Amino acid sequence: MAVESGGKRQFGSIGNKLLNIICLAFAFFQLYTAAFGNLDSLRQRSIHLLFAASLVFILVPASKKSSRKKLSLFDITMLICILAPIGYLLLNHNAILNRMYYVTPLEWYEYLFGAMIVVAVLEGTRRIMGPALPVVAIVAITYGFLGQYIPGNFGHSGFNLVEMIDQIYFTTEGIFGVPLGVSATYVILFIIFGAFLQKSGIADYFMDVASALTGRTRGGPAKMAVVASGLFGSISGSALANVATTGQITIPMMKKIGYRPHFAGAVEAVASTGGQIMPPVMGAAVFIMSEYTGIPYITILKNAILPAILYYAAVMFMVHLEAVKTGLKSLSSDELPKIRNLWKRLYLFIPLVVIVGTLVTGFSPMYAVLVSLVSILLVAAIKPETRMGIKAIVQSLINGVRGALEVAMACACAGIIVGIASYTGLGLKITSVLIDVAQGNFTLALIITMVATLILGMGLPTTPAYIVVAALMVPALIKLNITTIAAHLFAFYFANIANITPPVALAAYTAAGLANADAFKTGITAFKLGIAAYIVPFMFVFNPALLLIGISPAALVQAAITSMVGVYFLAAATEGWLRGKTNLLERLLLFGASVMLINPGILTDLMGLVLGGIAMVSQYLRYQVSNSNNPEVSTKWIK
Repeated sequence: MAVESGGKRQFGSIGNKLLNIICLAFAFFQLYTAAFGNLDSLRQRSIHLLFAASLVFILVPASKKSSRKKLSLFDITMLICILAPIGYLLLNHNAILNRMYYVTPLEWYEYLFGAMIVVAVLEGTRRIMGPALPVVAIVAITYGFLGQYIPGNFGHSGFNLVEMIDQIYFTTEGIFGVPLGVSATYVILFIIFGAFLQKSGIADYFMDVASALTGRTRGGPAKMAVVASGLFGSISGSALANVATTGQITIPMMKKIGYRPHFAGAVEAVASTGGQIMPPVMGAAVFIMSEYTGIPYITILKNAILPAILYYAAVMFMVHLEAVKTGLKSLSSDELPKIRNLWKRLYLFIPLVVIVGTLVTGFSPMYAVLVSLVSILLVAAIKPETRMGIKAIVQSLINGVRGALEVAMACACAGIIVGIASYTGLGLKITSVLIDVAQGNFTLALIITMVATLILGMGLPTTPAYIVVAALMVPALIKLNITTIAAHLFAFYFANIANITPPVALAAYTAAGLANADAFKTGITAFKLGIAAYIVPFMFVFNPALLLIGISPAALVQAAITSMVGVYFLAAATEGWLRGKTNLLERLLLFGASVMLINPGILTDLMGLVLGGIAMVSQYLRYQVSNSNNPEVSTKWIK
């Protein structure tokens, strides 16, 4: 997204053609290796980084003052800094593999190549993401070199230059580690899949379906934003991209029927952010989670489905209550797509069915994407308006690899941090300190992890924030006997919802720009709307039944129903509205009821129902007399 420069370069006709050839070569490399087998880890990841970093230096100017039409000497220098070290790796691949598992004395030019690739990764990440992640990586490198001067638990014997370069450059524990491996195999394919959905017009059909399902209800455009952003976000896996795509349509519609600008922006931000926790894709971090934990991708999707549904249900309930509270109406029939036309295009859901079906039946995510891409081409060919010719296919491939650049650079840069943390034992040191501070207290350890993840997530995208926390803090949670998947999903949730957590709520601020609303006010409102995401992770840590672990079908039905009632009470407590405006006591009762009901269990469910029942009776008694004199008010709360 070219944070530093504010925009990407546009070359002349010949320059753009050469650029497109590079993008297509990148796409074909990824599709070919997915179809016929990946190369060994070092070559697959290094070629992936070579393409991604080169495109960043070509496309993204170094600063706002840099030329938008030609490369500077600095750009060419950075291209050399990525081409030479990776070229050396590829040309000496077998020799490097033989020495990968022990430190070997380096030649003078290997020191140079090591320094060049670190500088290139830091600069490429800065250009496309901003300075936050490179700064963290520089701090990690400094910690590696100066560890012997640090007193106490966090001190270590210190890297020498040979160890540093060997770890970061010549192994798959540094730049070419697991995060970049996931980017080079799974993530880029799903981003290309999303690009094909958009270019074919199938993504627009998702928007039409969302509009038809919700547009006739009170506050319909806001509910449409929730559904559409959930559908699109579960494929795109990027909160900011989701806001920018669906927000252009949903935010003006919400404002048109009367939602306040900051509320409209907040709804879009929260709905878009939730896309990363909603199966079937869930963004890049879930693939990294699968690699770190050894848990199959499809199992993680199963574990994540109920918490994701609760998140979106809470948002849906809140926008409904806001609409009721402020007297907003639905869209008119003329503004909605015709149901008959939607039924005729129902086949456009086939690519989603294909990708979910192939994953469920045990095929790899790469195979699932390849089959789904073929299904998009076949399905889109049915009607002229969605049919994809060669030009559209080529543009989809180009858009897809361009969309993958940020993730690739983030993963490479995060690899530096993880590699140094692993070599110095920083993760074990933090685990030890966290256990000592928590003294066996689950809740305190979770709160510390939550705060650390939110702070990281405010400055970093979800994927690198999750990677850092997974390496440094999640092991401590697992040592406290928290189940592995619950610990990782806990970190993943908070890395994600940092996008809507003030003071740096990037998704909310992006939506505020589209809504012409106050950014901080939009961020605060987004925090309120997304409140379920701050509570549910604690619930599934304490009771993994929410993750569908060790739960019978009957208990699952009970947990789903009572949890849904719980998030409704949570929405009512947050919005301050049930049958009518709630007082402080009723809000406290509703909040307590929501926490009890979201946490599965017969005793907690009964306690939650009692507390919620008291609040509802109080509302009924308070509004019975006034509502009986005003029939319109007496029925509007249930519409």
